[in-house]
Amino acid sequence: MSIVLYGIPNCDTIKKAKKFLQDNNVEFTFHDYRKDGLTSELLDSFVAQLGWEALLNKRGTTYRALSDEQKQNLNETSAKQYMLESPAMIKRPILQRNTELHVGFKAAQYQEIFK
Repeated sequence: MSIVLYGIPNCDTIKKAKKFLQDNNVEFTFHDYRKDGLTSELLDSFVAQLGWEALLNKRGTTYRALSDEQKQNLNETSAKQYMLESPAMIKRPILQRNTELHVGFKAAQYQEIFK
């Protein structure tokens, strides 16, 4: 089974997800957007399975820094461009288990995934 956790290391939610996986002896690879990069192909695969709206982190400071005009004119193309330029704008973490993708972290959700 191939498991990859995508995100940025200083994110508290990433830290919780990593701790859950480690505490439950789940082997995984961590993909740091800042060190390992984010390609348009990888982002496209996320969008194809999850939708751009589900990926866009509207709670973060990066999103809030967008102008009102940018927010009002958001569409798939512009959102993907913003996420490529600033991966912190992607909800975290994204967990890839084989071909399945899951967004966010809740212990109950992960228990269900790894039961």
